[in-house]
Amino acid sequence: MTVQEDLKQLFDRDLKQALAELKAYQKEENLWKLSGEISNTAGNLLLHICGNLRHFIGSTLGNSGYIRRRDEEFNLKGVRRKDLEAELKTTKMVVSEVLGELTDDQLQESYPINVFGKEMTTQFFLIHLHGHLTYHLGQVNYHRRLIDKK
Repeated sequence: MTVQEDLKQLFDRDLKQALAELKAYQKEENLWKLSGEISNTAGNLLLHICGNLRHFIGSTLGNSGYIRRRDEEFNLKGVRRKDLEAELKTTKMVVSEVLGELTDDQLQESYPINVFGKEMTTQFFLIHLHGHLTYHLGQVNYHRRLIDKK
């Protein structure tokens, strides 16, 4: 298996899990609730996951034309579950397509944006993006188990 196939499989698996978490909420309104020291809602975390991946993979590597609105990822409230689901499915499709088209040479090239103040390979940054996805996916899971009780 190639690195591209491995990355594609990991992103696909975890974006499917994000969809499963979204669907697991018993009450749609609970996607947007905060409690105690929880500072981000599941809905906002899911919007952030999508915005992040569609910007850094879809737009930057795939030239999709996606325009990120990062502030909205954390400020929008009450987005319907079906709209979040559509956004996750689109993100999953875009990520899969772009990763499937990357060459070995492209993975070893410098990522086109200097994100952390230092140069890094595209492969390194894609691994970072996967870690970012799983971090927030864990937060969504924890939010659901704390907020969406029967």
